[in-house]
This record gives sequence, C-alpha cells and structure tokens, in this order.
Amino acid sequence: MTVRLTTVGDDNPSLRGTSVAEFSVPANFEVPQDANLTDAVFGNASDYPDNVSFDRKVDGEWQPVTAKHFAEEVKALAAGLIAAGVQSGDRVGLMSATRYEWTLIDYAIWTAGAVTVPIYETSSAEQVEWILSDSGAVAFFYETDKHKAAYDGLEVASVKNAWQISDKTLETLTADGKGVSEDEIEQRRRTLTRESLATIIYTSGTTGRPKGCELTHRNFIYDATATTEGLDELFGPDQSTLLFLPLAHVFARIIQVGCVQNRVRMGHTADIKNLMADLAIFKPTFILSVPRVFEKVYNTAKQRAHADGKGAIFDLAERVAIGYSQAQDASPALRLALEVPHRAFDALVYSKLRAALGGRAHSAISGGAPLGARLGHFFRGIGLPIYEGYGLTETTAGATCNRPGAMKVGTVGRPIPGVSIKIADDGEILMKGDNVFTGYYKNADATKEALENGWFHTGDIGELDKDGYLRITGRKKELIVTAGGKNVAPAVLEDRIRANALISQCMVVGDQKPFIACLVTIDEEAFPDWKAKNNKPEDATVADLVDDADLRAAVQAAIDEANKAVSHAEAIKEFRILPEDWSVESGHLTPSLKVKRNVVLADHKPDVDALYAKPKSG
Repeated sequence: MTVRLTTVGDDNPSLRGTSVAEFSVPANFEVPQDANLTDAVFGNASDYPDNVSFDRKVDGEWQPVTAKHFAEEVKALAAGLIAAGVQSGDRVGLMSATRYEWTLIDYAIWTAGAVTVPIYETSSAEQVEWILSDSGAVAFFYETDKHKAAYDGLEVASVKNAWQISDKTLETLTADGKGVSEDEIEQRRRTLTRESLATIIYTSGTTGRPKGCELTHRNFIYDATATTEGLDELFGPDQSTLLFLPLAHVFARIIQVGCVQNRVRMGHTADIKNLMADLAIFKPTFILSVPRVFEKVYNTAKQRAHADGKGAIFDLAERVAIGYSQAQDASPALRLALEVPHRAFDALVYSKLRAALGGRAHSAISGGAPLGARLGHFFRGIGLPIYEGYGLTETTAGATCNRPGAMKVGTVGRPIPGVSIKIADDGEILMKGDNVFTGYYKNADATKEALENGWFHTGDIGELDKDGYLRITGRKKELIVTAGGKNVAPAVLEDRIRANALISQCMVVGDQKPFIACLVTIDEEAFPDWKAKNNKPEDATVADLVDDADLRAAVQAAIDEANKAVSHAEAIKEFRILPEDWSVESGHLTPSLKVKRNVVLADHKPDVDALYAKPKSG
C-alpha cells in the first residue's frame, strides 16, 4: 500500500494531528481482457445448475429460481431482443421498480451485446424523454400503466420498440426469439469485452439535467470483485439478501452483480411499506440499505418501546449497546464490564430487533449517504454490524468499505483493492482505479472537469486517518458559508436532528446569512403517538400544529442535542416546521432518499426568508 502523511493545519481543531494525504491498496487480481458480466450467469448454470440463485415472488409466494433456469430465461429473452432488431452496442432503456424481471432484463440486454440505460420508476415524463433521447435508446422496457401513459405522450425518434413488463410481454418476446440460434446468441455475447460499455446511468442529480455516466464491464466486474473480497461471510453461496433499493441506482446494481458473481441467493421487493413482513419471510443473512432505513428501524423501535411503557429499558439498552460497541475499539476492560448487562439486554431487546429483520441477518451494508457513528455503534452493539462504504455512480458504487476485522465506526472504511484515494489541498476527495467511469456520455466538458490525470474529483470533502480509513465531512457544493465567513458542513447537524423519532427530514440553511437555521418535517408515523401523549386533537395535522408550543419545544430539544456537536457559530439558531414531509414523489428527495437541496430551497424560499425576517432567538 502507498501512504503519504501530512499534518493538518491548526485552523480546524477537529482535524488537528496526523492524517494521510494519499492512501492506496494494491490489487491482487486483474479482470481478463475477454471477460464480461454475463460470464457469471452462464458459468453458474454450467458449474452449479441446481444452485438457487433467486427467490422470485409470484402471487405473494416466494418461488426458487435455479442458476440453470435463470440462464435459460436470460438467453431466451436475449434472443427475443436480437429478433426485435437490437444490435450490439445499442442502448435499451429500463424503467421499473425493483423486481426479479429487472435483473432478468438487465442480463438479457447484456447477453444480446447491448447497453442497459436504467431509469428510476419515479422519473417524470420530461426526465424519461431526456434520458431516452440523450442515450439514443432503440428500445424501452417500462413497468406500469402510468409509465405507459407518460411514454405515449413523448416523441423519441430513436426508440423502435417499447414493451411493458409483464409475463405475457416477456413470453411474446421469448417466442419471437425462437428463430435465433444458440450460436448467434453466444456470438453476440462474446462481442463483449471488459472494455465494452455495460450501462449508462444518469445521475439522479440535484441540479440541471442528469448526466449519463458510462460504466464498462470492467468497472462492474472489478468493483464487485474488489468490494466483496474479504466479505466471505456476506458474499458466499450460503448467504442471501433481499434487494429493496431501486436497481436504477448504482448501489443496488453493484450488489446485484456481486450476488450473481458469488452465488448469493437474492430476492427483490419494491413494497417498502411491507418490507418488515417480507424480511420476516425471506430471512436474509445480510441487509443492504441506505442510512435512512436503518434510522427508521431504530426510531420505530424506540418509539414503540416508549409507547408501551418500556422506554426506560430501551434507553438503557441503547446506552449499553453503544458503549459495548465503542469499547470494542477502545477499552477491552469496559467491554468486559458490560458483558453481563449486554447479554441481558440481548435477550430482552436486541434479539427482538434482529428478529424484526428476519432473524438470520448477521450484518448489513450501508451506503448512499453518511450513516453516522451513533447508528453505527448502536447496530454493532445489538449484534448487527453495519459495514459502511462510500462511492458514487462515477466509481461504480463502492470505492471504500469497512470489513470484518477492519472496521472503524464513523468512517466509510479503507479503499478497496486497486483504488487510490487522495485528499486535495481544499479537502476534496479524489479517486483513481479500475472502478472509475470512462466519462459522461456525449459530454466532453463535464468529463474533463471531473477527470484530471486519471483522478476523479468526487465533490465530497473528507479526511484519511493514518490507517487509511476515510471519513466524509461534507459535500463541496453543500458547504454553507455564513455572512461572517464561517464554513459549516450541514450533515453533522442534520444526522443528529434526524435521530429524533419525531423528525423525518431536516435541511440546514444559512449560506451568506448571519446565522445557521434549518427547515424541519415531521415523521407521519411518529406524529399520532406524539399527539396522544401531548393531548392534541386526534385529527390535527402537522399543518395545524406548526406553531404549537409543545411541538416546537420537541423539535427544539432535537436541535439542542445536535448543537452540542458544533461550535456556537455553527449552531442552529432558528428553525421552521413545514406542514408536509418531503418525498421522492414530491420531488424533494432523490430515489436514494437524499434531500435535493436546490429544489427544497426553491420551493421553500418564503420559509427560508421568514427565518431571517426576525431577530434570532439566541
């Protein structure tokens, strides 16, 4: 490994001491020149034909799909695409929620030698039109009647075929491909090499039109191999996971590839409202999610415990779990002292939390946004370590990750093998490796700006410790600079505020303003219990109570707790409760549940202006 040390200046007390300016981990493997993503599908079918690759939900029942059967379905559907005129290198749009057919179609597109262009199932008609037109897609798979209605109103000259995903449609395509020979399918599949374009993923984007990230077969194979190395207890033939994140997002997609490569049994669901019921039946051995889902699991459990009169027990169990986890890194003596209460709370509390996730999950993977040390220690303390990683669409998801035996809670881990991380003079995280994309589709200017001498400029701010563990401290474009010149990273405050079960979302504001403030939304699931405890009318809405003294006091308590993490100049001085929550459907959250800061600022400009229209409260 390569390490270059530097001493961080004294202008930022939180970063004082020795840190690392550059860190890399050597790779011990290479992607063969003729390799492509379909090799794993047909290799599994040949070597492990009876291995259950998927459990597919049909009419509410989970049905096994063997490696042999999956390969046959992929090949048959690829033949249908070839018969429909899809050529090697053609782009094919795929708009659907997470389901078995998403993975089937993805691999069929690759087997036909073509390129998958995923589209979020929540995308607007304008976004669909832009992505299909910009990519030059010749065919388009969509899922729902709503998608069909949106597509029917578009004019995309390049698209020659549009298919609605259904058993009947796939059967028709398969039947149409019966005239395509096995040799032709194999020849088409073998046109692909590691340098072939596998997908164009349009970034969900918080500003402007989405840019298409070009990712090759090498990018995916390399990242999936490097990311799963050392994670045998997650990615092995006896392991399983239930995918519920959108497969249009690179995070879920790389897990899909990693599961197929490592023969991990995989299920799909997009029914987030009934996720806990699906987890209870599927019983995955590891969970893949974004921090917001883990936060909801924690908040819901805490809220229910307090509602049932067991709040004191839960709170003590929480403190023991966090202390037990912290002691693993810092104090073996303290961990020994906590063994007895930890075992007691495992029976009373922790085992029930694990049971709610299916009962077999021994670990989890988190990405997409910072998890935060608080949640990391809590879940590790209850026996479900969350291996947090970091990456972007442009790095094929994982570029760093924590691993068993190499984990530091509060960091996103060390670089995966073959990846180098460098911290620029302004704190920006730069990356280099075979997982880094080739560029933005038909956008040379954006590519030139993002890639410099092989280094990808992530736009994120961070620091490396002496052991090479990366900590994300903010987003370059999201750093708030107050009128007084103070730099504030909003994530630190926002993570702590969302720890309160009553709060769904928050966004810190204050750029070029005299002080820091924030917008807050209320969690719709926690709100009824809060009303009952505080003697509010059962039919009262959040809009009815935005100025209620008790509700404001509850939010203020969460903000006071968050302010403990920052200096007085960085502390939140004012807040505003919004009448409605933000969601993907409202356009305020990305499909990976990140706040679209520019959209929120535009839609809530009067609210932000109101924050600064009166003297600050302290």
